[in-house]
Amino acid sequence: MNITIASGKGGTGKTTFAVNLAYYLNETGNIVRLLDGDVEEPNDHLFVPSENMKEENVIVLKPKLYPEKCTACGKCVEACGYNALALVNKKQLFFNELCHACGACSYVCPNSALIEKPSPLGKVFFSETTEDRPFYFAYGILNIGESLAPTVVKQLKQHMLVETAGKRESSPVYNILDASPGTACPVVEALSGTDTIAILVTEPTPFGLNDLKLAAELSLNMGNITGIVINRSDGDDVIIADFAKEYDIPILGRIPFDRKYAETYSYGGILIKHHPELTEIFADIFMNIKKLEGRKPSRKIIPNTRTQSFSEADFKTGESQDYKEIVVISGKGGTGKTTITSSLAHLCKDNVVFDADVDAADLHLLLKPAMVKTEEFSGSNEFIIDPVKCFGCGKCASLCHFDAIDLTGPANDLIEMTYEVNPLACEGCGLCQRVCPVDAFSSKPAHTGDSYLSVANNMAMLHAKLGVGGENSGKLVSHVRGESANYAKELQQPYITGDGPPGTSCPVIASVTGADLILMVTEPTVSGVHDLQRVIELVKHFGIQFLVIINKADLNAEMTKKIHDEADKNGSKVIAEIPFDRNIHDSLMAEKTIVEYGKGDAAKIISELWNTIRETLIKLHGD
Repeated sequence: MNITIASGKGGTGKTTFAVNLAYYLNETGNIVRLLDGDVEEPNDHLFVPSENMKEENVIVLKPKLYPEKCTACGKCVEACGYNALALVNKKQLFFNELCHACGACSYVCPNSALIEKPSPLGKVFFSETTEDRPFYFAYGILNIGESLAPTVVKQLKQHMLVETAGKRESSPVYNILDASPGTACPVVEALSGTDTIAILVTEPTPFGLNDLKLAAELSLNMGNITGIVINRSDGDDVIIADFAKEYDIPILGRIPFDRKYAETYSYGGILIKHHPELTEIFADIFMNIKKLEGRKPSRKIIPNTRTQSFSEADFKTGESQDYKEIVVISGKGGTGKTTITSSLAHLCKDNVVFDADVDAADLHLLLKPAMVKTEEFSGSNEFIIDPVKCFGCGKCASLCHFDAIDLTGPANDLIEMTYEVNPLACEGCGLCQRVCPVDAFSSKPAHTGDSYLSVANNMAMLHAKLGVGGENSGKLVSHVRGESANYAKELQQPYITGDGPPGTSCPVIASVTGADLILMVTEPTVSGVHDLQRVIELVKHFGIQFLVIINKADLNAEMTKKIHDEADKNGSKVIAEIPFDRNIHDSLMAEKTIVEYGKGDAAKIISELWNTIRETLIKLHGD
């Protein structure tokens, strides 16, 4: 059985569930392969012994520029759909972080000035069962700043097929793939496969419901048998239960909300080993997973569509001639990034706000904006093959770097089967259209998402929604940030406050480049420290000043100290320690910012944050 563990947002407990399910299945006599496909921020290896693992490189072909051959004709720039090439003063420039390794530039260059060469994209680590590691384990990791996470996931998935040493005769085999959060292309790759069972891990909050809807839409529309696990259940799960009932998605089980589970997680402990009462819960969940075999997938979810619209709004104006931009990010999801951003927007008041977490936007749930303008966004082109013209030469399929063209199209007068484009795998590069000898391809702008202008407490708010399974989220992030800058100038507001996406790849790069200050929200857990280290490396690469905020700081004193040390050695500092406070959960349930909710120590500490941030900006950039 192939099981993919997914979630619409980070921090729901997806990794905790995947790792504990692997341990439970192993202890009950099953053969298990655990694969961590969250390749931007893999965390499973922090809970599973990962010493002495073998490794393999993930290689893609990227262009190498030979300047002496370049005539500055500009054909490669025209062919590149990712802005990875530019021609400045007749000099060719190449930006590796933006390159999607599609091969179009090399194909069109008339002088062989761009030649594809093997380029490292990431690694896959793997190991057989050992005395300390009771099952086959593998994880992928994407190099920081790279954009092709699906390629690493695809290579990782090959480890589902390996022969497991010491295989127990007649024992069932379970492949468990821990996917990235969200609904973008890495998750599409993780969920792909004709026999995939998808388990969506969520939490019973408005955030959890909002992002569960997105994950369920993707999984069901891909035809996967799907079930739901509710983590941090406090017994009041009606909003999740109602959604599950509406779309006939079975709830497989509930894991209770208890601080002691969070404490065990914080130091890398396995929950079912330290809390025996959870073994029975996992046994019930596993029994319900087995019932999914042979079940027909639930009906597809038809996404809500918004027509392009515009209405008048009364935005607050200021007198500032310039603005400072603050972007809140986190290496992993679920650290409290949106809680901080929404509170800062409320405290600052004189700002423009944006939400760049475009494939799982949640900021609107707390700021409750009124929609002013809706626009369709196209980040790439959609390509279609005319089955009447296609004569099955296969040139398009052989040159496609993304395996997005299959011999599955309808017959015509010449051949029994034609080629067609898989829209979920296609990156929209257009190489196929260029190489087709019979002009069988047509293209049109793909509707990859929607962008919104809203008003929240008289503040201009820019946000967006990437289409489920959409590509080029970095372009949509750049669009949101660009519009935020335009409105900050027009309204003469002194600040822009942005909620960035989690991770370390192109959407994060698009959200932080050129910002005046980065706030990193983390938590004192083994995964929080690990992911903070990776996102610090990314931000330092772009030379941006950053500050650190520790959420749930009293959960693990040792990890809190490690975060302080990490900030200090990288020329930064921790500006706030927010305690583990149930009032934050309650404020989310009430759909209020924690400072509006006003209860508990967390609200008091966060209320003081804005003054510290403003003072830092003055020191860095002047008033």
